[in-house]
Amino acid sequence: MYRFAPSPTGDMHIGNLRAALFNYIKSRQENIDFILRIEDTDNVRNIAGKEEEIKDILTKFGITWQHYYVQSENLKFHRQMALKLVSEKKAFACFCTEDDLAKKKELAKSKNQAYRYDGTCEKLSDIDVLNCEKPFVIRLKKPCKEMKFMDFIKGEITFNSTDIDSFVIMRADKTPTYNFACAIDDMLEGVTCIIRGEDHVSNTPKQEHIRASLDYDKNMTYAHLPIILNEDGVKMSKREAHSSVKWMLDNGYLASAIANYLILLGNKTPKEIFTLEEAIEWFDLSKISKSPARFDTKRLMQINREHIKMLDDNELNKYLQFGQDVAQLAKFYTQEASTLNEIKEKIQMIFSSKNYEEFVNECNLIKGVLMDQELPMDYETFKKDLMEKTALKGKNFFMPLRLVLTGVKHGPELSDLYILIRPFIQEIIRK
Repeated sequence: MYRFAPSPTGDMHIGNLRAALFNYIKSRQENIDFILRIEDTDNVRNIAGKEEEIKDILTKFGITWQHYYVQSENLKFHRQMALKLVSEKKAFACFCTEDDLAKKKELAKSKNQAYRYDGTCEKLSDIDVLNCEKPFVIRLKKPCKEMKFMDFIKGEITFNSTDIDSFVIMRADKTPTYNFACAIDDMLEGVTCIIRGEDHVSNTPKQEHIRASLDYDKNMTYAHLPIILNEDGVKMSKREAHSSVKWMLDNGYLASAIANYLILLGNKTPKEIFTLEEAIEWFDLSKISKSPARFDTKRLMQINREHIKMLDDNELNKYLQFGQDVAQLAKFYTQEASTLNEIKEKIQMIFSSKNYEEFVNECNLIKGVLMDQELPMDYETFKKDLMEKTALKGKNFFMPLRLVLTGVKHGPELSDLYILIRPFIQEIIRK
């Protein structure tokens, strides 16, 4: 069982989407269920509406799920498991205040040492715990042996027991910490493989230790994906616009192209341009590079152009929303535009009212000749006929003709464009 477990605390990051795609692909390859779990236990940071936005985005990418969970609905199980660990002396109540811990952390820092919880409250007797009225957290006792786990990308990863202290699993407000809730949910939901970003590597031994402490003996496998760098070679920040999947979709990148690019990123694939369904046929986790992958906007734009050209005309017309069939014209403009928004802007210029600042007389003369005239099928006949009727030539013919037909002075060859806009020329010149 594979899962994708986003938090509704902001826009979906491309790193999150990459993990979702890989988990979904693997579930399809192995013909096992895929889980979507909304990890909403951080009430302070949760944003209203993000849960539905996550589902909507995944649907746009063709990602479907067989099971849907909301983490906060599992709170009773988190509490039950914490109490079980306390009753079995595997966890303990900790009454240390934030001030106490801050002082100990400062002391460790002054000595150039990594801070580890010193076990103060672990030594308390049951009577001391019962008689104490201070707020408390629950800590899981640190592991006593080395921990190893297999990663499909990084190979075997080892953690010494000294790397992990007695960490908090339940806060003073009786809500679970991230690692505890995540480990319990994965256990209860039957997850067998976790594919996520490498920033979670340090969480893995804690989650493994939690499940082992609960005597869960089913094997969990992992794949931690290398981080995505921006074009300057620095870890991509959530503050960068193009790190947001929603921003990309809003700015005219097709879901199919974004998926293509993210699957391709840091990966060895049999071809550069492909669909999600094609990727399911050959995707191999072991071919993902161990090194960080650098985001390349130009390559994404090139892939987006190819996916626009691959679109069914009816579907492309729905994206463009011009109310008429401009799909072939849109595909033609991929030679100089890379996103749906850029293409829409160019087509909008063609069909918009035009105020000529140059060649005003020439433009009006061309429009007058073309008005209600039956147009030939080929450009050469069209050009020759129009030049004869207007007596214009050279720059004084071609520049105003382009302005009349496209609204701009420069662009693709009119001989190539003519056949695509011929059905609309009467509409165009009336603007």
